[in-house]
Amino acid sequence: MLVHLRTLGCRLNEAELESWAQAFQKAGHQITREQNEAQLIIVNSCAVTQDAVRKSRQLIRRIHRDNPSAKIVASGCYVTLNSDEAAELLGVDLIVSNQDKERLVELAIQELEIPTMPAMSTEPGAISLFSRGRQRAFVKVQDGCRYRCTFCIVTVARGEEKSTPIEQIVQDVNRLVEQGINEVILTGVHLGGYGSDIEQNLANLITAVLEQTTVPRLRLGSLEPWDLPDNFFALFTNPRLMPHLHLPLQSGSDSVLKRMARRCKTEEFTQIIADARAQVPHINITTDIIVGFPGETEQEWQGSFDYIKSIGFGHIHIFTYSMRADTKAATLPQQVPNAIKKQRSQQLHKLAEEMKQDFFSQNQGQSFEVLWEGHKEELNAQSHKVFGYTPNYLRVAAIIDSSQSLENKMLEAKITEITPEYLLAELV
Repeated sequence: MLVHLRTLGCRLNEAELESWAQAFQKAGHQITREQNEAQLIIVNSCAVTQDAVRKSRQLIRRIHRDNPSAKIVASGCYVTLNSDEAAELLGVDLIVSNQDKERLVELAIQELEIPTMPAMSTEPGAISLFSRGRQRAFVKVQDGCRYRCTFCIVTVARGEEKSTPIEQIVQDVNRLVEQGINEVILTGVHLGGYGSDIEQNLANLITAVLEQTTVPRLRLGSLEPWDLPDNFFALFTNPRLMPHLHLPLQSGSDSVLKRMARRCKTEEFTQIIADARAQVPHINITTDIIVGFPGETEQEWQGSFDYIKSIGFGHIHIFTYSMRADTKAATLPQQVPNAIKKQRSQQLHKLAEEMKQDFFSQNQGQSFEVLWEGHKEELNAQSHKVFGYTPNYLRVAAIIDSSQSLENKMLEAKITEITPEYLLAELV
């Protein structure tokens, strides 16, 4: 059977798609990139905002309209929080909640009476990554979150924390390395809480992966600032652990952070960033900021803006607050008018771009080992532009001869020029 997989939302959803793809292939089925030729379509939905809910519904409806004969299995946060509504969507044959995600392939085969053909199954070494090319892969190491930030619905949708044993993660990474993967990203709903249920911790996991696998590059997904263990930055002395951290700040105002039920004040965040930059050369710190959180006064916003500017980030994911049903933030008074939220968002986008360009400038003239990808832009008959990422997660482009291919190679390059979107480099 031809199986097509689609996702909305976070990197964790992408990691789950990859594991399902491998399980379907092991059962003898074939993964296809072509939605309209698929006989079975898996949708991993999102519910982080009301807009994500709307897009999840639209995606399922559009899939059924474009390929009405395909069976549809819907999973993810939207489906978990709105199971009755999702079940009534035209074309949905099976609902799999987040709690049953590990059994999704088994349930789909069983409930939809899909034949299993182990004799035709793909050899593990031949399984190709379907979502992000064959350079990097996400590995889900935990699910669920013990915290209840007032704006977040995902912790409700994902349930209690559950960590994958270190031995299993090491096996997963080694299997990906056998397939030619050069970079693995560890991800989870609450990555910093890894091991809370199995008497382990994130530092132990990172150490084990570095010691028991040969993966050339190891990255970390989003980490809550308060979760970093003692001596965390010492782990980065191993050059295979990439010097990039995404630490969601959400606001630069302590009073807003308190209303969000965040566990890290600005003073503590400042110290974390100072320690990171002192101990990890060229580290890239990126973050999330929510603009227009309920009750955010002009004074709080200006204080937040000034604080963000003082820290400096390589990149900011900017979210304009939108009311999300069933969260505490939706019940808070003094919701900020849309016009003010838009104005503040534009102000922060301008600052974020300035900070990104400043970080680009800090890296100009440096030489880095770049993991080159398959995407390229033809320039003329003799040359094309190829793209890749530095260890500190800066996008780099180089112009090479048309007869050359750098895909999935790690080659040193020197940063020579800056553009608004990426850095230009020359191969060393």
